[in-house]
Amino acid sequence: MRSAHPTAEETIVVETPEVSLEGNLDVPAGAEGVVLFAHGSGSSRHSPRNRFVAGRLRGAGLGTLLVDLLTEAEEAEDAHTGHLRFDLRLLARRLVGAIDWLAENERTRGLPVGLFGASTGGGAALLAAVRRPEQVRAVVSRGGRPDLAGPVLPEVRCPTLLIVGGRDEVVIDLNEQALRYLGAPVKELRIVPGATHLFEEPGALEEVARLAADWFVRYLPSYTA
Repeated sequence: MRSAHPTAEETIVVETPEVSLEGNLDVPAGAEGVVLFAHGSGSSRHSPRNRFVAGRLRGAGLGTLLVDLLTEAEEAEDAHTGHLRFDLRLLARRLVGAIDWLAENERTRGLPVGLFGASTGGGAALLAAVRRPEQVRAVVSRGGRPDLAGPVLPEVRCPTLLIVGGRDEVVIDLNEQALRYLGAPVKELRIVPGATHLFEEPGALEEVARLAADWFVRYLPSYTA
């Protein structure tokens, strides 16, 4: 068991080679891992859906880092063009910077890292997992686009869970295609019945949070490929 840390959300700045990114870090006492959130299209660290899931993960004894992958200026630009949210290489570079920051931060140093990706963040999370295979122990994608990771899918080695709403038919097809190419020895596609893309139906987001917490608790502390 790790030494106890105070459980309190801390506003932090992640310095990457490209930019400085703002985030919120919360590490419960005795945490056995930390989950970095990769936000999706037009979203940020203030996403109520991801903050809900993060709260459930902390309740399961995991730390969380929600970080804005785009600067304020980039978000303003993307609001008009929509092109940055689909720039997976850029998003993955930012995620790698945050993973490296977690490896150096005194509250998270030595903790295994999980990635929780939503929408296009699902593809970016898989790219980042391939670039930092020693640190990233598990990936969960919520309504994600793992298909956008394309050529690197066979290189993914960490346990990967894909969660899709049962009424999100196009994204189900894309996830089924990606699952076939994923190289992870442990991989699953779980469909939440009746849920649409944003999991806004009663109980849908709770099921996402439960599935994600179970996956990270199972694989973060001890998994080796």
